Amino acid sequence: MTDTRLEARRGDRLLAAFRAEELAGLKLAAQARLVALVVVAVWLFVWTKPPRTEVLEALLVVFALLGLAHYRLRRRRPDWPWLGYIFVVLDFGLLAFSTLGLETLLDEPWPPQMALRNGTVVYFFVFVGLMALSYRPRLMLWSGFVGALAWSGGAAWLVAQPGSLPAFIDREMSAQESLALHLDPRFIDTGVWQQNVIVLLLVAGILAVAGWRGKRLVRRQAEAERERGNLARHFSPNMVDQLAGTDEALGAVRSQPVAVLFADIVGFTQVSEALPPERVIELLREFHGRMSRAVFENGGTVDKFIGDAIMATFGTPFTGPADAANAVACARAMVGEAAAWNRQRWAAGHTPIQIGIGAHYGPAVLGDIGSERRLEFAVVGDTVNVASRLEGLTRGLGVDIALSDELARQVELEDREEILDGFARGQPQQLKNREKPLVVWIWRGA
Repeated sequence: MTDTRLEARRGDRLLAAFRAEELAGLKLAAQARLVALVVVAVWLFVWTKPPRTEVLEALLVVFALLGLAHYRLRRRRPDWPWLGYIFVVLDFGLLAFSTLGLETLLDEPWPPQMALRNGTVVYFFVFVGLMALSYRPRLMLWSGFVGALAWSGGAAWLVAQPGSLPAFIDREMSAQESLALHLDPRFIDTGVWQQNVIVLLLVAGILAVAGWRGKRLVRRQAEAERERGNLARHFSPNMVDQLAGTDEALGAVRSQPVAVLFADIVGFTQVSEALPPERVIELLREFHGRMSRAVFENGGTVDKFIGDAIMATFGTPFTGPADAANAVACARAMVGEAAAWNRQRWAAGHTPIQIGIGAHYGPAVLGDIGSERRLEFAVVGDTVNVASRLEGLTRGLGVDIALSDELARQVELEDREEILDGFARGQPQQLKNREKPLVVWIWRGA
């Protein structure tokens, strides 16, 4: 079970990220609004006449100030999400007045009902579209509802004007009757009015669904990347891709044959005593990084770090056709990494380090262990204990690598005997808490 408090923290971080993107969207919307308003201002200046031009240009300035105020206030008070709903009401209220209500106040030669025929409803769609940049589905729905209400309110205001002829064109009307209504400048087609409202609501709904799906996709992607990041700390890149594409539970308890490898720095206590604390951490990071790279390059899994030691497994979480050979190849690669590192350390005036590696092959139990606050995928069993003791045996034998005879035999079964070149089959060794001696294969480096 996942710790609910940990999940809450993850949710808070994701919410903060969405708020940051919402603020960035508001900034982009404000900038887009300014650009659009400049274009409209130029168009009005060219195609309209005073006093209509001056009034509309002044209204454009108010629109620009509303967009800027919304962004500034939201940036200062991110804990006030309701600000967006208020500014939506102000925007569409002003838009309805500018496109429909203004006609009743200006001394124009045509009836104000003509405002419903000049296509100004497109501006309502523009403002609904700008709300999509907020990444807030509810706000998108609210903008569609308020926009439809504002357009309907303006249309209703024009219907209430003296001389208005509201009508719904139906099939029973003759062509002459329909034409006569359309030619009357006071005619208001209520069918088109309803159509505009319905389409506006549909567009807002589609944008809201798109925004909701976008947020859900981001959540899923963030969770997937977090899980992949956790896997990448333990598994090789190719194994991460395999695990990410399977539905099989990683923590299902099971028993299977695996190769287990331990590696650590010989005499680390003496080495660390001569170094300041920060240099000790740097040494461990470098060692763990180099050894982990060798593990991953050979298809292994980093099970855990134990001080200066690293435990790696091969054949986890799923067995493969060359787990034992990969373990031996990893051990050889680790020795090579240590040699290359020592050349760098020697050139920098640092003391070279020596590593000891032990590996064994046999059955082990795999599964999640830990508590609700922290779970860990673990490999446990006698195979792990033997590998750890083989690593400790390298000190007494004066070797770099000690492999069990079981591991060597498995390598032969995998038809990879060449990977054992340079190893010598040594004498049986008595390991702690084991009744029978264990035949060991050894590798002595330079």
